Amino acid sequence: MSDSQKRNRRLRKKLYLDEFAIQGFEFACDIKEASQEEYDNFFDALVEVVGSRDLYVNLGDCDGRFYGIVTSGERYGSATEEDIAAVKASLDAQAIAENVEVGSLIDAFYGKRQLA
Repeated sequence: MSDSQKRNRRLRKKLYLDEFAIQGFEFACDIKEASQEEYDNFFDALVEVVGSRDLYVNLGDCDGRFYGIVTSGERYGSATEEDIAAVKASLDAQAIAENVEVGSLIDAFYGKRQLA
């Protein structure tokens, strides 16, 4: 019997395990030097796709790459393959985004990072 099977439902829920696991995905890209208007357009497009799909995104910058981790905005909800496609399409459509990478669905709490 695994550790998660030994835990009761309440504890699995608190720890986001098994039926309460939340799936998310990562994205990363390089952003070219651009005008303030181009940066504004880039972030406006990202906010639009994230907001329209009821997603949460945690953004960062590491080693010169812009990256994010995306999850559903619903409590105990998970991102979907359609969410992955929408975020990728939005990033690919931006002229200032280069080397766009979008990972597959992973456990948002316990999964290993796919994009470095």
